[in-house]
Amino acid sequence: MSDNPPLRDWHGRVVWIIGASSGIGRATALALAQAGAQVVISARRPAALQAVAAEASARQHPDAITALPLDVSEPATIDAALQRLRALHPQLDLVLYCAGHYRPVQATAFDLAQMLQHQTINYVGALHVLDGVLPLLRAQGHGHISLVSSVAGWRGLPKALAYGPTKAALSHMAQILHLELAPLGLGVSVIHPGFVATPLTAHNDFPMPALRSPEQAAQAILQGWAKGRFDIHFPRRFTWVLKTVTILGLLHHRLCQALLRRITRESSP
Repeated sequence: MSDNPPLRDWHGRVVWIIGASSGIGRATALALAQAGAQVVISARRPAALQAVAAEASARQHPDAITALPLDVSEPATIDAALQRLRALHPQLDLVLYCAGHYRPVQATAFDLAQMLQHQTINYVGALHVLDGVLPLLRAQGHGHISLVSSVAGWRGLPKALAYGPTKAALSHMAQILHLELAPLGLGVSVIHPGFVATPLTAHNDFPMPALRSPEQAAQAILQGWAKGRFDIHFPRRFTWVLKTVTILGLLHHRLCQALLRRITRESSP
């Protein structure tokens, strides 16, 4: 039995992707446009959004993507974009929150400004989007909310002092959203990517096992939606290892910490 109503036929569906100017959001927008969806994309940089829309047109999908710039750190711009979206489309079938910020932060070099910026973009921005779309989806009686978290949200990892807690918060929130919205006919999914080659992971100075392209990530996400999955994680040969480590950590914290230190030390350049 599926966790959510499966999403397979995208023709005529309206999708809003927040954080679509690059990386996973951009690749997912283009994949959905190819599949027949009407995609509204948002991010801070209007020129980058227009470039995504132009690429869809060049792929023979004219008018499949509409750009609505916003800044998730400024709630008023989220409200304005949603009002414009509702003027363009009478219904909304899926909302994907893909906006993200990442910089390596360690406890030995605590950076309060970075901690707060991660919180504002990765988590608080999602709250403002939910504040706008939840009443709309509940009134419709159908729709789907998808939050892009990370495997870093499963377990504390080195250099993820600012990033990991915000992703853990998204994962936890998605669990409760699914628990309370599924009985109302609304779908909820949380996406836990492993390493994906994006502008964010370009900040990493260590080897990234099982690295995937944004296009591969987008295909994994669409496959997860098609199967009605709540937890969409990939690449699975990598994410299942981390899931196992996470479970181990619940049972034996000290052993898990030693294992993580060994893995990260051996993968350092």
